[in-house]
Amino acid sequence: MTRGGRDHTREDGPERKCLATGEVQPKTGLIRFVVGPEGQIVPDLAGKLPGRGLYVSSERTALDKAAKKNLFARGAKQPVQVPEGLSDLLEQMLAKRVIELISLARKSGEAVAGYEKVKGWLQTEEATVLIQAEDGSGRGKTKLSTPYGGRYIGWLTADELGSAFGRQTVIHAALGTGGLVPRIVEDAMRLKGLRGPSQPATTSGDRGGKIRRKG
Repeated sequence: MTRGGRDHTREDGPERKCLATGEVQPKTGLIRFVVGPEGQIVPDLAGKLPGRGLYVSSERTALDKAAKKNLFARGAKQPVQVPEGLSDLLEQMLAKRVIELISLARKSGEAVAGYEKVKGWLQTEEATVLIQAEDGSGRGKTKLSTPYGGRYIGWLTADELGSAFGRQTVIHAALGTGGLVPRIVEDAMRLKGLRGPSQPATTSGDRGGKIRRKG
């Protein structure tokens, strides 16, 4: 896995060139931008806004370089306005997006929270993703292992996870196999590139497997 959170073992799909690094890589590891009607650079996290896409790796260093060296204007072939503090803005947007997606997964029965429920899903192999709060107790987190062939997310805070589950704080959570899960993992990996590396409590069950969409 690269520092930006891209995992080459999963199905990466179409590739695009990063404005900052010049590297051609899967779109899943990039953030798409478009030029707005007034010449402003607009992040397109869902990848649905009209216009020519400009792509930058979901890493803070790449985004800072693109903003500082006016690479968005070069890619767009026109003058553009880049939001101040672009990396911080994107971190906030991605965190909100991941929290909202986890909340939707919870409402559809694709996510659970709490040590015992998560442990149960891991034991019955219902879980494909283990999520643990970055600021949770290290000792407590080591008691749960990443699902075999599954994924680990460990860079959300207890408050953020709590917000996703309608609680004050949450330390342990798990995702099942529903259609929202690949989207959550993809956006969480983008967020990881902006927050820095985070290691799972235990990697005994993490084999770097794929998370596939149903159907």
